[in-house]
Amino acid sequence: MMRRTLPWLPWIAMIAALAATAYQLRVQGRLWMCSCEYLLLWSGDAWSSDNSQHLLDPYSFTHVLHGFVFYGLLALIVPRLPAIWRLTLAVSIEAVWEVVENSEFVIQRYREGTAALGYTGDTVVNSLSDIVLCGLGFMVAQRLGFRRTLAVFVVIEVLLAFWIRDNLSLNILMLIYPVDAIKEWQAAGH
Repeated sequence: MMRRTLPWLPWIAMIAALAATAYQLRVQGRLWMCSCEYLLLWSGDAWSSDNSQHLLDPYSFTHVLHGFVFYGLLALIVPRLPAIWRLTLAVSIEAVWEVVENSEFVIQRYREGTAALGYTGDTVVNSLSDIVLCGLGFMVAQRLGFRRTLAVFVVIEVLLAFWIRDNLSLNILMLIYPVDAIKEWQAAGH
């Protein structure tokens, strides 16, 4: 008996993950878009109140890096799973992270442990954009292969460290184990 596949099923699953995330973020009290009542495609000042409120901001690059990491981890953990389903899994994991990241507990943790003193959480639009960028990062990593993906990862991390005094590695470190010297260095940047 031939097994019938439904090629559109992973795409429906990803759309469902986006919809469920939007719903959960609204339940948590997140605004659809910036309270400023306009939507920017890009907000480049990581220290302004527009950060995490519009479609794209400097932290958007860290979500592309999430996609790089998920591609590598899922290729190791479930190598026989078709790539489209690994992408679906990566998008779903990122969706869960967006809900957790915007919980009061994590928002408070960012305020206490990092230089993000005024952080109030992401808008729904920003979170959905972050999820899509993670998926894009996954697909880029799939095309680039390990070495080139690693090189791009390092370049983005270094550029972000110089540009906004933060990056994915520092973000994780400061969320889990805040270092006062790093927090002071980050705060001196704005």
